Amino acid sequence: MLAYIFKRLLSMIPMLIGITLISFIVINLAPGDPVQFLSQMNPKISETARAKFIKMYELDKPLHIRYLNWLKKVVKLDFGESFALDRKPVLQKIKERLPITIYLNVAAMLLIFIIALPLGVLSAYYKDSFFDRGVTLFVFIGFAIPTFWLALLCMYYFGVILGWLPISGLKSYNFESLTFFGKIWDILKHTILPIGISVFGGLAGLSRFARNSMLEVLNEEFIEAARSRGLPEKRILFKHALKNALLPIITILGLSIPGLIGGSVIFESIFGLPGMGQLFYQSVMMRDYPTIMGILVIGAVLTLIGNLIADITYAIVDPRIRYGKKG
Repeated sequence: MLAYIFKRLLSMIPMLIGITLISFIVINLAPGDPVQFLSQMNPKISETARAKFIKMYELDKPLHIRYLNWLKKVVKLDFGESFALDRKPVLQKIKERLPITIYLNVAAMLLIFIIALPLGVLSAYYKDSFFDRGVTLFVFIGFAIPTFWLALLCMYYFGVILGWLPISGLKSYNFESLTFFGKIWDILKHTILPIGISVFGGLAGLSRFARNSMLEVLNEEFIEAARSRGLPEKRILFKHALKNALLPIITILGLSIPGLIGGSVIFESIFGLPGMGQLFYQSVMMRDYPTIMGILVIGAVLTLIGNLIADITYAIVDPRIRYGKKG
């Protein structure tokens, strides 16, 4: 297993380089440039200042030279300096925003797994029943409704009409005066809507996949053999069947990480959460190349690690899988 993990980590290096190369080319070929944005922010800027800005950030050099220079810095964990007016190091800006995005995505993924897996298992066990049809209708409504529209609707209803939940930001104005548990509850209140909407939109795919996988396992011969031995249905369902149905579900979880990270851009922008998604949106609008590339690199690393964790989990769920061994 350790040898397999080491090989996978080594294989991530060329994959990461390829991702950064394509991203760097696409970003720099997109319409608009930082100098144009700088001129819009300050129409009185002189030509000397523009030339100094271009030279400072090597925007006058060929694309491949700029990429190689950027790659040399990234190896040293130096993502450069932001084009924004604060001129902060990109790594510092990401460090300030990354914990919020990780919290939102991890919480959403855990809730999706905790809710969708039992729904899928029970839907498979009670196939074609009223419960199965009701769950199917519920999850596909969540899949069909645009998340940004649902977010605005929930903000208006729960935040404006009922006044139960805040609709913007991560903290209240009196956050510093609250007790320790009051601060925790305040942050939870600000994130209930974005996490809840993210979970509602992500239930359909995983619950349906869990249902289909469970249906296949329930028709296997070893399930019939377990029933013939008189084992309780709960033990058959949640110990024997579920364990074998988890493998394809783990694959879906590993592949869902990029979608959750991408969804952070929408939720953090709508709800005004100071996470990496909001920073990415602001950076794109400002043509802040260093910050955009820094966020893409972090997102790519998290995605590759998530896929590696999913592969390792295969061996934990199914002892028959032994990486690095033939036959």
